[in-house]
Amino acid sequence: MNGTVKRLTIVAAVIAVGAGVSATTLPRAEATTIPHAAAIRWGECPELPPGAERDPRQECGTLQVPLDYRAPRKRTIEVAVSRIKAAKPEQRKGVMLMNGGGPGPSLDAPSEFAKHFPTEVLDRYDLVAFDPRGIGHSTPMECGRTADEMTRDLELGIFSFPGADGSIRRNVEYSRRMAKQCGERSGPLLPYLTSANVVRDMDQIRRSLGERVVSYYGISWGTYLGAVYRTLFPRTIDRMVLDSSVDPKLRGYEDFRTFAGAFEDRWPDLAAFGVRFRDEVRFGSTEAQVREAFLATAAQLDRAPVSLPGTKAPLNGNLLRLFTFLLSYQDQNLTATPEAPLPTMGLLWRAAGNFAAGRQTPEDGAVVEALANGLVAGGTMPGVPQDNLFSVGWAISCGDTAWTRDVRVYERNTAADRAAFPLTAGAPSNVAPCAFWPVKPVERDVDVRSLGLRNVLILQNRRDPATPLRTAQGMRRALGNDAVLVDVDAGGHGVAIHMNPNACAIGAMNTFFATGELPAGDRSCAAA
Repeated sequence: MNGTVKRLTIVAAVIAVGAGVSATTLPRAEATTIPHAAAIRWGECPELPPGAERDPRQECGTLQVPLDYRAPRKRTIEVAVSRIKAAKPEQRKGVMLMNGGGPGPSLDAPSEFAKHFPTEVLDRYDLVAFDPRGIGHSTPMECGRTADEMTRDLELGIFSFPGADGSIRRNVEYSRRMAKQCGERSGPLLPYLTSANVVRDMDQIRRSLGERVVSYYGISWGTYLGAVYRTLFPRTIDRMVLDSSVDPKLRGYEDFRTFAGAFEDRWPDLAAFGVRFRDEVRFGSTEAQVREAFLATAAQLDRAPVSLPGTKAPLNGNLLRLFTFLLSYQDQNLTATPEAPLPTMGLLWRAAGNFAAGRQTPEDGAVVEALANGLVAGGTMPGVPQDNLFSVGWAISCGDTAWTRDVRVYERNTAADRAAFPLTAGAPSNVAPCAFWPVKPVERDVDVRSLGLRNVLILQNRRDPATPLRTAQGMRRALGNDAVLVDVDAGGHGVAIHMNPNACAIGAMNTFFATGELPAGDRSCAAA
């Protein structure tokens, strides 16, 4: 899959973070002095990255929103908005706002999700999405890094992988430098790049469209936006689907730490893949042997990294861990096709095994070079600062929730998680630029809770490497009887975008959007 969905669920480690304040804490004068949202003038969409596609029905426009909603008549910034109109206007139910996660761009989410949503939804809803503030074609932030720098620092800039000996000294140095650069390049924007302000922008979009209420679909970080939106603007939400949920009570650093256990949940699917392709990958013929071989290969590459002529990123154990994690998001990377009899995961593992054994072939080198260079290229958009998509995840996490500045906490937690979760080597618990961020959060976390409005469907794969089942259960607890959780016996990130859509879960979503009817209670769906 190309375009928005792939980019949103891979670039910047699919960071799912956010916060804000309850609408009741906003001064009444502030709430009533926000300028009227002007109607969006629709036209052509911005240029696409090479190889990306867009539905020809999609149109785009821009909306001016306050930079600071506490001073709404001062500086404004742009939010880029897109839509695909309902296919059957005579059956139109309204607008479905969408967010594809990240934090990342969502401008082309209507084009991407139109491929997955049923005719009943496409006939009845305008699909409307946007690049959140600070991201993509909305007024963007940056930290001033080049493509070469981002490729060289992949093991530091997506997840904070510690050194081969577990040291985080290099991570601390990198985090201090990045926090300083981000402040120098984007300082005026940083205090206002928060999930709560993105949600306020969402309501400005609703107002600009002249809609009294909207429905919503969000995935990953988008689930947090949805939960915050219905908290701040409870009267404007009709039907809401949260796909692959974060836990709204685990914010900032604690949210990052959930990746370690989530990847362990996903690992049985990867181990079974290694057994299935035992002859090509040569990691063993049992799942236990595959795990042992993977960890041994990563350790060997930690000891003896391999330089490749076509990329700035050396193949070491951390790069193997990183690419394995990212490729685990989608089952497409584990599935053979006539065009690709050995899936991408198998190509990576075979190349890593060969390099660890001292067998350096041009074919294997090309695989790793394509993954390293392609990851950075896939996060680059025409007309957008080069490092925007690799930096904005920090900005929103740091802007939402303060991270501890005590380096000893990161040292202890990284060491503990290296032992408990060796597949990710302690990276999710390591230090990041938020520990040294130049601005402090200006608002408190939103208290996501039950509102007495039963209008939320939560969809969740049981073996999701980014948002595990337990974080979706955390969202369910926070929303109480307002929500129903439908979990699926499947791996990967995203229920609605899964390569083998689960009829049980997708049926529940389609019925909900079409009729407003939720399942009577939480439900578990068998494998497709």
